[in-house]
Amino acid sequence: MTAIEFTYHIAKVSKSLKPFAMRLTKDSEDANDLLQDTLLKAFTNRDKYADGTNLKAWLYTIMKNTFITNYQRMVRKNTFIDSTDNFHYINSLESSTDNEAYSTFAMDDINGAVNALEESYRTPFMMHYRGFKYHEIADRLRIPIGTVKNRIHIARKELKDKLYVYAHAY
Repeated sequence: MTAIEFTYHIAKVSKSLKPFAMRLTKDSEDANDLLQDTLLKAFTNRDKYADGTNLKAWLYTIMKNTFITNYQRMVRKNTFIDSTDNFHYINSLESSTDNEAYSTFAMDDINGAVNALEESYRTPFMMHYRGFKYHEIADRLRIPIGTVKNRIHIARKELKDKLYVYAHAY
């Protein structure tokens, strides 16, 4: 396959790579960089591509491996090693402490919002949260399954509205 043919086939498939890159990186700029690195590696290694194999799968594999390599490189770069006689990691989790004040405030707000729900919404919502299936909730509360789904949906919507402050906090 010539370079022009290879480029043509990659161009047809590359549009499906962007959503995969977004899922991996969770950032538009990083996804564009990952996509560009993937296409560059694919083009420079086109001689390793066996004609007739799944080009899309080959590109996905290159992208996944590139992402993993970049991630490992970033982790290594951010790891500081103490060069004293004991060779301890400076950023070891054994010596770190978490400030749990923020999470305590968030949990208080979440519990308050759940407790503020009307009983008819709170009970099915909490049962579903604890792992009950819709039909189990319907049987226990003796209400139709559609009502259970509707009440859980309304409870989620109310909680989302009440807790909008935490939408991008984590």
